[in-house]
Amino acid sequence: MTFELQHTDENSRARAGVITTDHGTIETPIFMPVGTAATVKTVHQRELKQDINPDVILGNTYHLYLKPGTGIMEEAGGLHKFMNWDRNILTDSGGYQVYSLSANRKIKEEGVKFKSHIDGSYHVFTPENVMEIQRQIGADIIMAFDECTPYPCDFQYAKRSMHMTHRWLDRCIKRFADLPPLYGYEQTLFPIVQGSTFPELRKQSAEYIAEAGAEGNAIGGLSVGEPAEEMYAMSELVCDILPSDKPRYLMGVGTPINILENIALGVDMFDCVMPTRNARNGMLFTAHGTINIKNKKWENDFSPIDEMNLTFVDTDYSKAYLRHLFSSNEFLGKQIATIHNLGFYMWLVREARKHILADDFRVWKDKMVVQMNKRL
Repeated sequence: MTFELQHTDENSRARAGVITTDHGTIETPIFMPVGTAATVKTVHQRELKQDINPDVILGNTYHLYLKPGTGIMEEAGGLHKFMNWDRNILTDSGGYQVYSLSANRKIKEEGVKFKSHIDGSYHVFTPENVMEIQRQIGADIIMAFDECTPYPCDFQYAKRSMHMTHRWLDRCIKRFADLPPLYGYEQTLFPIVQGSTFPELRKQSAEYIAEAGAEGNAIGGLSVGEPAEEMYAMSELVCDILPSDKPRYLMGVGTPINILENIALGVDMFDCVMPTRNARNGMLFTAHGTINIKNKKWENDFSPIDEMNLTFVDTDYSKAYLRHLFSSNEFLGKQIATIHNLGFYMWLVREARKHILADDFRVWKDKMVVQMNKRL
């Protein structure tokens, strides 16, 4: 993997760059649609390519390991072939899922023992076997195994967890180097900065991760309930330390406003389930604010879903029609809403890139934040 930093906005730390892997280029800043279990929920791969057109999507090691399983992945020739996706894929290591299973897992120095949410069977993730699993899945960018601390979090717990994540990283790097790629293309390992919302710990972790010399770096343990101001403070601190010639990935973030504010701080890559999950519940993102399409006010509104008629939106569908689909519990409603939200997120980061290159990102960002903060 290579990264070319093309331009930094003169009035912020926002960056435009290009990541290149064996599956093509990724223009940054970028949002990665979440395809947890080898599918972006409710969206066909054909629509994903034609209507949303992302350079990269995300899969999840925990879910793919449990179902369909690594044997199926390898027999299929890797995740790309299994799901018929010829562009880039990034896989999360499963650390966040282990965090979310707090009642059904036990963390030790060796790794994490957890109970499957599917059938209750017990499994163990270690830094070593998570590297093996991600080699079998075959994503272009894979994540180191880490512990995601909760918020709020005790300082001593966060400190112990951070140092264990660093030790796990050393084990990940060693095992990753010992394992050849399986499918004829290279994979890249990203370490993850932890440290909760404690500046001292975030600084230590960012320095440790920077010293590892990986081709890209991630920031984890945010967007777990902390106030947005704390998220931004941690992102700014970490981006000041992580090398500028490597891409920076803020995991699990977030709202459109979160994304723009973090782009301004120097983050390049984002993922979040919010656009797809909210879409399935009738919440739409637009450049002028959010819409709850289930509200009665849209019952006889025959205007396009997004009045701006941006290139990503299918203006053949009106608000009234989409509300009718949701009130009738038709699957098509969730599909249209998901395509709309993902399309909007892709438009947002690509428009951000244009304004970074034009050196007017901050003015545009400040205007967009005000607009998008409204409920329509």
